Amino acid sequence: MKKAKIISLLIISGMLFSFAACNDKTNDTSESVAVVAADTVVSEEPSSEPTETEQTGFEFTYTNFPVLDGSTSTKPMAVAIKSVLLGISTENADASMEFHKTTLSFNYLIDGTADLLIVAQPSEEAIALLGDDFIMEPFASEALVFVVNSNNPVDSLTTEQIQKIYTGEIINWKEVGGDDLEIVPIQRNHEAGSQVMMEKLVMSGLEMMDAPIDYFAGGMEELTTLVRSFDGSADAIGYTVYYYAYNMKYAEGLKILKVDGVDPNSETIKSGEYPFINPYYLVISKDKKEDDPAKILFDWILSPEGQELVDKQGYVPVN
Repeated sequence: MKKAKIISLLIISGMLFSFAACNDKTNDTSESVAVVAADTVVSEEPSSEPTETEQTGFEFTYTNFPVLDGSTSTKPMAVAIKSVLLGISTENADASMEFHKTTLSFNYLIDGTADLLIVAQPSEEAIALLGDDFIMEPFASEALVFVVNSNNPVDSLTTEQIQKIYTGEIINWKEVGGDDLEIVPIQRNHEAGSQVMMEKLVMSGLEMMDAPIDYFAGGMEELTTLVRSFDGSADAIGYTVYYYAYNMKYAEGLKILKVDGVDPNSETIKSGEYPFINPYYLVISKDKKEDDPAKILFDWILSPEGQELVDKQGYVPVN
């Protein structure tokens, strides 16, 4: 076996932006080394003798690593965590877990299939399912951003204008400084995390207009594709989360709008200057003991080392 090398967490995590989008499970049951600290021990080959962590005396291995689930937009974070803590490639980390989207993942946590959720804003119905038996803790901040076709002359909208577009009061781009084109407002399905954010942060109790079936997007990528290509014109508008728009590059070919004159970026999100901000959450059962791997991982993600990885992965840490 080749000698294990000490590699800085920052160096490792800096290479984690690219991973394979594969949902098939892996059958590899070998164990890898992980040190939950600023320096992470990564084996060049899987090790059968894991090294104890410097911080807790606990070693994560293939066999004890918690089952993670959650939102589509948080899977890259989960992949990075598993890759760093097990010392495996992002491709293998990605292939070894399946994320079932925000609402469905809550069912998997409740029935014990999942040990820890990494999720975007859940619906009130999903939160109600948890009752008092689970803990939800913010670990990163997220923003809802609005996208239009790149040749749309509009660069910024106010909160009120966005509300009126999605209630059907504003129906033409010329009403907000654009061309004489009918506005096509794309929406997400009710259970989607971005839809929950839209209703909570933007609409504030206002009822959204009924959207024709062609204006609904089942996934983040589908939404941006619809906005980008709708009739080959500049009339569509949609919304997605900041991480997808910037770090997953789903907004390439689109224009991300300022809201109330504020450009969404990591600084304006962290400072609260950008108006539509919501946490990403860790969700875990209250019954997990302190020495349970899921609880150890929960605490590590909130630690300085975990928050450093959150930052390197393009999310906005809360600590």
